[in-house]
Amino acid sequence: MELTRRGFFKATALAFAGSMAYELSTQSRAFGLETGEAADDWKLVNTEEYTNICCYCSGGCGLICSVRDGELINLEGDPDHPINEGCLCPKGAAMFQLRNIVDDKTGEIIHNPERVTKPQVRRPGGTDWEDISWDDAIKEIARHVKDTRDATFVLEEDGVTCNYTPAIGSMGGSQQNSEEEYLILKLMRSIGIVAIDNQARV
Repeated sequence: MELTRRGFFKATALAFAGSMAYELSTQSRAFGLETGEAADDWKLVNTEEYTNICCYCSGGCGLICSVRDGELINLEGDPDHPINEGCLCPKGAAMFQLRNIVDDKTGEIIHNPERVTKPQVRRPGGTDWEDISWDDAIKEIARHVKDTRDATFVLEEDGVTCNYTPAIGSMGGSQQNSEEEYLILKLMRSIGIVAIDNQARV
């Protein structure tokens, strides 16, 4: 019997269709985990999941944060997020270490001892950072902004009213939503800042 090219393709298609029909018609074995101690070994057992956004760049990649008893247990990419579709770059994948790290000696997850949890300030001429309260930090920032604005405010140039300060700029972050950016922009414009940009454009 002579095997033509058309006959070869027909035979191949029939063989493939037959094998697929057999595979789909047979029962598949179901795997299940018995309740008991084995379930306690799962890393994400009894956790709640929350969605978040990566803080490292302007990409806005989605994250899933797994929390148990108020503690962050795991952090991974969100497969339902339209930007990263579950993938994370090396920085985003290591973002878990901003809060927690794995102890080299015990292998347990502990709080990162290097994490900064309070506002800090380094005074002019100083070499060390000192902790201050949030209230003091807000007051000092407001005082610096007011002093800088008063010292550099331009009322008019060449007979044209300007009302701006060239000494202060504003840079927005990738985690801010549209409403927050709107309020920030209103504040910056109201005190005369014209150097306004956002990390998402950089």
